[in-house]
Amino acid sequence: MARYAKAMGHPIRMYVLGLLSKQTCCYSGDLTEVLPVVKSTLSQHLKELKNAGLIQGEIEAPRIKYCLNKENWTEAQDLFNKFLNSPVKPMDCKTDK
Repeated sequence: MARYAKAMGHPIRMYVLGLLSKQTCCYSGDLTEVLPVVKSTLSQHLKELKNAGLIQGEIEAPRIKYCLNKENWTEAQDLFNKFLNSPVKPMDCKTDK
């Protein structure tokens, strides 16, 4: 779960994941046309997502052809859902003064 969380820890990467999750097929285009970042920065973000296994595809600057890695995306969703929906034990954090 940590590798997914780290990869998702930047707003640009979250935007890319959101965009790809809405696609019916792989995205092919220049994301710098819709994101206010330079190509080298975007390329680094795509590399992080790909290394985490959340996306798959190719970088052919300035264009990309990417889609979600559905198997890993489903695994990440399951891990986060289990973690966030697990019961929280009540705590008594009163301190003596």
